[in-house]
Amino acid sequence: MAVNIVSRESAEALIHDQLMTTVFQEAPKNSIVMQLGRKLPNMTSKQTRVPVLSMLPMAYWVGGDTGMKQTSRQQWENVYITAGELAVIVPIPEAVLEDASFDIMGEVIPRVNESIGMKFDEAAIFGGDRPPEWQNDIITLARQAGNNVSGGITFDTIMGQDGMFGKVEEAGYIVDGVIAAMRSRAALRGIKDDTSRPIFMPSMQDRTRYMLDGAPVYFPENGCFDPAVAQMVAGNWRQLVWAMRQDIETKILDQAVIQDPSTKEIVYNLAQQDMIALRVTFRAGFAVPNPATRLNSARTLVPFAYIEPGSPAATYTATFTVKDSGGNIKDAEINLNGSILRTNESGQAVFNLRNGEYPYVVKADGYRKQTGTVAISSGAQTPTITLVKTGT
Repeated sequence: MAVNIVSRESAEALIHDQLMTTVFQEAPKNSIVMQLGRKLPNMTSKQTRVPVLSMLPMAYWVGGDTGMKQTSRQQWENVYITAGELAVIVPIPEAVLEDASFDIMGEVIPRVNESIGMKFDEAAIFGGDRPPEWQNDIITLARQAGNNVSGGITFDTIMGQDGMFGKVEEAGYIVDGVIAAMRSRAALRGIKDDTSRPIFMPSMQDRTRYMLDGAPVYFPENGCFDPAVAQMVAGNWRQLVWAMRQDIETKILDQAVIQDPSTKEIVYNLAQQDMIALRVTFRAGFAVPNPATRLNSARTLVPFAYIEPGSPAATYTATFTVKDSGGNIKDAEINLNGSILRTNESGQAVFNLRNGEYPYVVKADGYRKQTGTVAISSGAQTPTITLVKTGT
């Protein structure tokens, strides 16, 4: 007589689909960057490209009735979004599942989603544990553009002419959201108007809604915000784009071994120890394309700014010198993993960077572009780039 049973193997496809739907739908809800940024179509491979306007056409007045009309050009370049991989394995003894008085898996999934959101935000905003193939984080982009503001959280540092909002507006964008550390709520409550009335306390009975010049303020609860790097981050978040890969993987394991990543020792043998493990792999990437605009034709400005903590995070200079066989080159463009600067009359551009490796591309009209990587390790760097003219 045949024995029919719905085994774990028979139901695994259903479990897999349900878990994948949960992760796919819920992970973005736990990420403030994913909520505020602009989602692109799901990626079908590890890398996708976003064509970005890098040079604007220019019109010219024609002198006199027989004046000659001048030509101009428009130019694009590709900004790449590369999917980084987040993964987690959660082992659970089967006896614990059977004896539990509540749905353990139902408790695990929300925490996995929360962790995915936290890690994505931490990497995109602060560069924490950032995948090496990603573009520079928001703080690094803003720092190179000079959009770091010191002096703590005050009316002037937020709303003043040289304040955080003014830095974003200088690039031609309106702030549509602010992300702040939870501890910043107290500082905001201390800001007063000209009549010494707290601007965030209209009524002791009403729940305070934190908005600055019409832009809502968000206080992430997923643990992503690093107050040692910034107190507040403001920007036009629609200028940030992100995408997920379609092949999000979830699987219930019961015939595997789990090793310590450092020592390679076997920690658990699932089959031998009557355990199961939930494995989730999530792949996503982001970029700030920063296209050329009439207010930011050189693309050296960015749509983000931040207020520094009392003791700013340590950075080190990378002073690039660009030259050719005849001397220094002015107005050469250095794209340091998304942060763009132009060389001055001495052929130099100075970046302020935290420790890490940064790929760069150096371009100048009439010269072949040159690529490389600069490594920062608690000290200054002085790379010299020698360009070769095209046609030689």
